Amino acid sequence: MTFRKTLWLFSCICLLVSLDATCQAKNLYVDNIAGSDNQDGLAATGNGGKSGPVRSISRAIKLAGKGDTIHVAKTEDPYRESISLQGGRNSGLIGKKFSIIGDGVVLDGRTEVPKDQWELAGDSVYSTPAPSAFTILFLGNKPAERVKVAGENAEVPELEEHQWCLVNRRVYFKTESTKLPRDYDLTYNTRRVGITLVNCRQVVIQGFIVQGFQLDGINAHDNVFGATLLGITARGNGRSGVSVGGASRVTIEACLVGNNGVAQLRTEGFSETRLKNNDLIDDDPDAPAIVQESGKIEQLDE
Repeated sequence: MTFRKTLWLFSCICLLVSLDATCQAKNLYVDNIAGSDNQDGLAATGNGGKSGPVRSISRAIKLAGKGDTIHVAKTEDPYRESISLQGGRNSGLIGKKFSIIGDGVVLDGRTEVPKDQWELAGDSVYSTPAPSAFTILFLGNKPAERVKVAGENAEVPELEEHQWCLVNRRVYFKTESTKLPRDYDLTYNTRRVGITLVNCRQVVIQGFIVQGFQLDGINAHDNVFGATLLGITARGNGRSGVSVGGASRVTIEACLVGNNGVAQLRTEGFSETRLKNNDLIDDDPDAPAIVQESGKIEQLDE
């Protein structure tokens, strides 16, 4: 057999194997109210047995294989977890990407500020330990109005009602004169990163609202190739909405990124980031739209 025929035969075999694997790629379903992590995730609704949606996105990722699609149900409750995609099992195939579809699902990194840890620090001003230097205090479902100080060890500034600041790794919050901190819905960001991608290829993450994480909403840490973030809202995260680093190659399309602590988008390393039709909100000089420590950025906006 000639070399050319051998090469042709080998190519045909590879194509057939790829097509077979693509046909075997499955759909998995997640529902954080109706689901159970004891179910197989292969059906959107349960039947009282083992078949039905799982409860957590993390469980679906463990069950997933190459080229699978994870459908996450939008419910009344946010998904309070950090998720991670790593390696070949969380990668795509030829012609079939590994996808996680949220369609408005909220991935939330916040927890309630302990009500018994507030201490009176002044006239209706109370303080509590901060989880990190990237802490953001939320009042209700939005970041509270922050008064920024020059350095963590600065003096506590004058605060108006419902304003807060971060000084010496403590949160200071001013209440109304007739209320205590426990009378408010106060949360802060305690989980570190919403979605982490490492050593994976041909991934699509679509339709999530990622908020309230200590560092980044989404972090493509290293060796992430052919990844697409589509229709993502990343807000209220302590460092950045999206971070792309290492040797990663990521496309960010039709995303809304704003109100994050240090940068809306940050890049580093030898990464390459392609931007198309995004809204990177640039209304805070301390948290610009893009912080490009290194890496390349290509604007594809039409």
